[in-house]
Amino acid sequence: MPVFHGNALMSALGPCLANGAAFAMRRRFSASGFLPDIRRFGATFFNYVGRSLSYVLAQPERPEESDNRLRFGFGTEASTRDRAEFSRRYGCPLLESYGSSEGTCYIIHTPGTPDGALGVPQQGFEVEIVNASGEACPAARFDVSGVMRNPQEAIGEIVSRGAAARFEGYYNNPGANQDRLRDGDFWTGDLGYRDEKGFYWFAGRTADWLRVDSENFAAAPVEQILSRFPGVTAAAVYPLPDPVTGDQVMAALEVPGGEFDPGAFWSFLGQQPDLGTKWAPRLVRVITRLPLTATHKISKPTLRRMLWNGEDPVYEAAGEGYVPMTANRKAALEAEYARQGRDHLLRL
Repeated sequence: MPVFHGNALMSALGPCLANGAAFAMRRRFSASGFLPDIRRFGATFFNYVGRSLSYVLAQPERPEESDNRLRFGFGTEASTRDRAEFSRRYGCPLLESYGSSEGTCYIIHTPGTPDGALGVPQQGFEVEIVNASGEACPAARFDVSGVMRNPQEAIGEIVSRGAAARFEGYYNNPGANQDRLRDGDFWTGDLGYRDEKGFYWFAGRTADWLRVDSENFAAAPVEQILSRFPGVTAAAVYPLPDPVTGDQVMAALEVPGGEFDPGAFWSFLGQQPDLGTKWAPRLVRVITRLPLTATHKISKPTLRRMLWNGEDPVYEAAGEGYVPMTANRKAALEAEYARQGRDHLLRL
């Protein structure tokens, strides 16, 4: 992690300074350099975000990976599959928790936390899932197939009650303060839900809401399903304005080898019992590497601005499958937005 980020400051550099431990870093992140680095320095700990971990695991497996001094790693947003695979290859357990850089909200793994869940609020923090009015959302309910029965009620913003006093505010940015600090509470800008056993789950960012045919849902559950498709190392789901009203679902699939079978993907979607009826992507971009921010998080604004353009293959749902989008089809689609008076949405 770049040292300007709170993850690195509070999880790696700060503890090293406080306890007199050695701290090693390279000029820039390198997935191929991870194994040589931890062995060269005899590292016992490292911190990460999920995308960095997936890039490390995309490197060819080597027998010397388990020959290291790592005791554990700490990070956020790695998939259950990636955490298990890293532990298998490197013989090192990984710990995760959810927290805000502002120091206002912490959700931690406890024994019994289900795979994929954030966990429960840390002692001393009162965390709730709330709707736009600030009212607590009910717990999520699921049917026998694992489909959430009440997503519009259960998914809301993660809010830390009474935590505003822990945070001095954003420097010279009153607009951001107004968005996050309300009536003594801290609004994280993240979406989540709570299951009936009290465990909290991440559901994306507030900008990750999609509204398709008057149904609201979050991107994260869809991304988890799409990431199961063989060959996909990461999936990003985001709203694309519909030519008439609401949104369409667009997905960018990271496929390092570039090999993608649209027919197999269509069949795969039909076999997922927890895929909501409105969740299947209308458009699919296949990309060898997703665009990232400086802190190694997927840059969805970059993807949204790309629309269906660029050199990556883009597929569109048509009939009973996905077909490649041609130049003529892209032009016709843009003309459709113009006819409906919604072409300005493509420039936001």
